[in-house]
Amino acid sequence: MDLEVLKKATPDRVRVTALSNAGLDNVWKVYKYAESSYLEALPGLGETSAISIEQATRRLFEAVREETPVRIDVKPKDSETKKLLESLRRWHALRQFTPSRDETRLAEALVRLFKAKCTPTHMLAFTEGPTDAGPQVISTLSDALNRSAASVGTGDVWKDFLSRPADYFGMLTELGFVTEDEKKMHGDLPEEIIEAVRAKELKRDYLTASLRTYQSFGARFALVQEKVVIGDEMGLGKTVEALAVFTHLRATGHSHFLVVCPAAVVSNWIRETEKHTRLAATRLHGPLWDRNYAAKSWIRSGGVAVTTYDLLPWAQEHLNKVEVAAAVFDEAHYIKNPLAKRSIAAAVVIDSLKYVILMTGTPLENSVQEFRNLIGYIRSDLSDFAPGYLASRFRKHVAPAYLRRNQEDVLTELPEMVEIDEWMSLSDADEGAYRAAVQDGNFMLMRRAAMLSERSLKVSRLQEIVGEAEANGRRVIVFSYFRDVLDHVARLLPGHVLGPLTGSVGARDRQALVDRFSKSGHGAVLVAQITAGGVGLNIQSASVVVICEPQLKPTMEAQAIARAHRMGQTNTVQVHRLLTENSVDERIRTILADKMQLFDEFARDSVIANQAPDAVDVTDAELARIVIAAERERLFGR
Repeated sequence: MDLEVLKKATPDRVRVTALSNAGLDNVWKVYKYAESSYLEALPGLGETSAISIEQATRRLFEAVREETPVRIDVKPKDSETKKLLESLRRWHALRQFTPSRDETRLAEALVRLFKAKCTPTHMLAFTEGPTDAGPQVISTLSDALNRSAASVGTGDVWKDFLSRPADYFGMLTELGFVTEDEKKMHGDLPEEIIEAVRAKELKRDYLTASLRTYQSFGARFALVQEKVVIGDEMGLGKTVEALAVFTHLRATGHSHFLVVCPAAVVSNWIRETEKHTRLAATRLHGPLWDRNYAAKSWIRSGGVAVTTYDLLPWAQEHLNKVEVAAAVFDEAHYIKNPLAKRSIAAAVVIDSLKYVILMTGTPLENSVQEFRNLIGYIRSDLSDFAPGYLASRFRKHVAPAYLRRNQEDVLTELPEMVEIDEWMSLSDADEGAYRAAVQDGNFMLMRRAAMLSERSLKVSRLQEIVGEAEANGRRVIVFSYFRDVLDHVARLLPGHVLGPLTGSVGARDRQALVDRFSKSGHGAVLVAQITAGGVGLNIQSASVVVICEPQLKPTMEAQAIARAHRMGQTNTVQVHRLLTENSVDERIRTILADKMQLFDEFARDSVIANQAPDAVDVTDAELARIVIAAERERLFGR
């Protein structure tokens, strides 16, 4: 800051000439000098002026520090930021560390010791064990340290950060390094509810994720109001908010929880539950025999059961055998029609439970009547008398049961990109085609089998993403390596679809296609071959990017994302990767991750790497051979 700022920050007239003559030509230099030396020693500066200047610089420093959020810049990879990330990773791992019985007893004894710090003599007392506890203490501490250190991991911390930035920013928020605007995280809630939510304690014994402040508020809101609609925009972590509710209830003695969702996101819920909680996840989806067996296991052991809207009538028989503490209905627009069979089944479950979360990323302004129906499931007293003609009045009326936050409102570090891995299983229609492709060793067909049927779960999830993007005023670009996938997607997607933009489209026509897309309304979709649309075009009008299958060259995927995520982009960019578990997708991602790590270890900053992106890519033929062999062994035992 210029010294003129310092003059304005002091009530007295300050002579800054003495500062500039001493080489202190900005506020930062003055602040650092005042930390280590006496300002009044400078020629032309008296004691009164020196005290006034020192106080002013300290106030400016504190104000800037309060207003400046912590940002993680991955480009320079400086040592101080690396230390911060390593400390956060270590803290995260240690919080998930499960001590043995001896280690727990030792910890309790040490706590008693520290609390007795005023007494002249200290003693460690064990209720069991040898009289001389010294060797046992040393051995127990040593074992605990070794085990905890092993749980931290030694891989590249930058790569770990990039693979889960939300976890790191959650930790920064929890530690107070990232502050968030409380008013924006409250939506339209009345003050008395806000105060009740603030006062609510959230127990995290079974939660292994760090929560952003707004996520913690959302979880506590659901606990205080009991039956709610969480309408946060996609990418803000509604899933973690819901899991935080489950883990709180588990810590208070409850054991059984339910998630109802579209088939395309069943796998995602299983993975997120296993990743962010200590709760067991059970899939109530698939063949009848598997479902019945899984349901018995869930009834016996508890945890989170995940089923679909279509299977909810089947699941009700099993739900009646246990006390379900809470349920989440993801993509709640699936039950917007109260007369549909699945809506009727959902209403029965909702009425029987104390805690229910309906989750949707669609803003209520798009259809007040649909939201009236959703609110009616959980708070008929609000929906019956809600004004139906003004969205703003309706929103305030239903605020006690509805919480909505947008990315720009609560992500104070303003991340330019939110990456979401959308994991799902093969549909019955795709399973046969995939197995046949593996049998024939047809690698390219293996890669696209999950996208080509009329009942593809990947396509179903893509349709939901496009629908939500339209509701949130966003445009979408869909990338695939395969022309037939693009043709298939273009036929099935709703709304205004442009393309396919492929290698056979001339340069002038490509730009004309992009221009038409940019002028199209919200919800417009451009489908593009990643080898053509991923290079040389600026598509900043798209803020949602969908990649239909993992690419064999990581650089190809990065270049495609960069078409939308670049200078001139005014919105946060969402990147959705459609991935099929237990398939070629999982194999490719694992192999490429290993290859990238090897390359990073030997040539991270090499001139060749910077000038030749292909240097980090594994050959297509080698990767295909490895994947086909692995999938044949998994499916056929050879």
